[in-house]
Formats: sequence, C-alpha cells, structure tokens
Amino acid sequence: MAPGEQILIVESDPDIADLIGRQSLQPLGYQVTVVGDAASAIKFAIQTTPSLILANLNLPGLSGKDMLAALNAQGVKSPVIVIAEKGQESDAIQAFRLGASDVIFWPVRDAEVVSIVERALSQTRESRERQKMGSQIDSMNAELQKRLRDLTTILSTAKAVVSITDQRVLFDRILESALQVAEADICWLMLREERSNAYLLRAQRNLPEAWAKKMNQPVDDGISSLVALSGESLVMSGSPLQKLKVSALGKSIGVIPIKIQSEVIGLLIVARKIDREITREAQTLLEAMADYASISLVNARLFRALEKNAESARTGEKHRYAALEAVRNSIQTELQAASYPLNLVLTEMPGALNPEQRQALESVQGALQRLSRSSEKTVVPNK
Repeated sequence: MAPGEQILIVESDPDIADLIGRQSLQPLGYQVTVVGDAASAIKFAIQTTPSLILANLNLPGLSGKDMLAALNAQGVKSPVIVIAEKGQESDAIQAFRLGASDVIFWPVRDAEVVSIVERALSQTRESRERQKMGSQIDSMNAELQKRLRDLTTILSTAKAVVSITDQRVLFDRILESALQVAEADICWLMLREERSNAYLLRAQRNLPEAWAKKMNQPVDDGISSLVALSGESLVMSGSPLQKLKVSALGKSIGVIPIKIQSEVIGLLIVARKIDREITREAQTLLEAMADYASISLVNARLFRALEKNAESARTGEKHRYAALEAVRNSIQTELQAASYPLNLVLTEMPGALNPEQRQALESVQGALQRLSRSSEKTVVPNK
C-alpha cells in the first residue's frame, strides 16, 4: 500500500459506508472520504483525483451508472469499484461497459472488501509505474535523439572547416550549427580587427535590423568585452542579465571566446528569447564550434602568409631573370664591339699580316664567336 492513498466512498447507507470505510480500510492506513450522492462525488473526484472510488449503483438522484458516465466525460482516471446488490448482475455488466474496474456484491465480508480494494489499487500502481517508466523512456529517447543530432552537427561542421574555402559561407554554417546545439533564437560572430583591436560584427543569424546593420562595425552589447578580457566562456540568464544591453535580444545569453592558444581573436554569442539557462552540455558544444571557427581563422592566416611568400618569391625571381637578361645583353654588346676591329685587321686593310699573326687573330675570332653563340643559347625563363 502506498502511504496516504485516498479512497472515495460514494454510499447513501451510513452502515455500509461505516463498514467499508471506518472498519475495513482506515485501519490499513487509507485516507477515506465518504459522500452520500453522485453530484458530490463528481465534484470531489474532479478536484482531488482519488486513488480509488467505491460507489453504490443505487444512489439517490443520479445513479452510480450516471456517475460513471459523468466521470468519463470529465476525464477522471480514478478506478471505480461499484457496489451492487445480489440480483443486479446486469446492472454490474453495464457498469463495466461504462468503465468500472470491479464489482462488490452486497452483503460481503470486510476481508473480501479489502482484497478487492487492494487488487484494484495494485493494478493502479502498476499502471502508474508503467506510465512513469514510459515517460522516462520517452524522455531518454528524446535526449538521445538530441545528442545524436548535436554530434551529427558537430561532425558536419568539422567537415565544413576542411572543405569550405569561402570563409563567409563557413561562418554561416557555424552560426547555423550553434543555433541548433544551443536551441537558441539569435546568434552572431564578432572578430577582432588587428589594426584597432576592436571586435567587429562579421556574421549573424536573426539579429534585429538595428543590430544587423552594424555589420563590419563594433557592437557594444555590454557583455562581450568582459569575455574578451577574461578569455572564459560566460552564460547568463534571468534578472542579472536585465542590467545589460544584450537583454534586449534575449533572456538567456551565452558568450564563447574564439581563441588561438590563449589569445582571444573573436566571440561567438547565442541568445534565447525564453528564460532558460544554457546547460553545461550546450556550452561544451558551443566551445567546440568556437574551436572550429578558430581553426578556420588560423587556416585563413596561413593561406594569406603562403600567398604573401609566394608573391615575394615570384617578385624575386622576376628580378633575377631581369638581371640575367641584362647580363646577356651586355655580353652581346661587348662581343660585337670586340669583333669589329678584329674583323677589320683580318681583312689586312690596315696592313699585311704574317702567318703567325693571322693564326693568333683567327683563334681570338673563333673564341669570340663561340662565346656569342653560347650567350644567345642561354635560356631565360618566361617572366
């Protein structure tokens, strides 16, 4: 027996009510209430929902069957045991059709009354336990489904970080995921500008127009600057939040720093319109989102550095090619200058040459020609 179970007895005969209630049930610890008519019973059952109702079919005014119909119409779920006289079997069957759970044919011994009552209450307890277990299972299933969705979201965001090259698209994906895992209504992303160290609004989901139009500008929400200084996540809800500007956006706020090592380079903020605090589990998932945003920003920095180094290398190579071209042109010019007087002497116009002089000059001429051909064959890569 559950302690303090409430039993309502609907009986116009005081002797029957006394035998069932005071003599049989109260000594076992049940709380017993006795009313003498169906109207009072219906009112009591609607207000208190007793654990069990024992009702005589032969009530003055509304009968026990009328009471059963009225209780069904009002949605009262308390089990009902009807009390009938011997010979009223057909009435008892009709009562069963109206929802009665059992019947007591009077007269009966008090031990049999107790047995029927306890059997009915036992079935009620089992039904309640099944309903409770069913609710717990449903709740666990819902929680597991949510965790599965959150893990799937985290995984898809991780894949997006390495597959999406457009940072604006990636930030939108991160904000969409943050809204889901935090069950939030509004989300926005602020990044620190290196030149001014101010945090500028870079992406948003569902911000009011007055806030959204501040894209690429600083946004003073009264809370982000605190997180930027501390480097620690902050969740707030309820009355403490009402003192801050951000309370215009929601009644529950989470601000997550985006860090490279210990340096805060951005802020991920979510807001719920209802006053329901962001849980530790949701905060952990949001911190994972912030880590993905950090990875994206690091990748962007590395990409810019690589592009800068590649451009410097291309510029240096162009300079080297230009210098090589200048050297080659200079050699060709000098070779042409040296060849002219040599060719003139070999024509013997200035004077006759002896065999030794001609041989020496022709050797010099051959060397100059080979050097000129080698210089012309030097390949200078395309600029």
